[in-house]
Amino acid sequence: MKLQTVAALSILLLSPAVALASPACTKEPKAKWMSETAMQKKIADLGYKVKTFETTGSCYEIYGWNKNGKKAEVYFNPMTGDIVKSEIDG
Repeated sequence: MKLQTVAALSILLLSPAVALASPACTKEPKAKWMSETAMQKKIADLGYKVKTFETTGSCYEIYGWNKNGKKAEVYFNPMTGDIVKSEIDG
């Protein structure tokens, strides 16, 4: 197999793993996390409009819009409600 083909296949095989990686938000068990209702209130108080709220790995994650109306994907520490990672479009 040519080197270029091997390199291309390696990139294709590794890309999904990188794309699916989410940050580590806490090591605490879910039983100690802030409730989803309390977290959703905190997120609203921060000015986010939530389209989707979910648990991803050890984080609470939202897809929606920030207080400026820009699309946002945000990961929160479920213990503290602190933002761990944020991607804002535009």
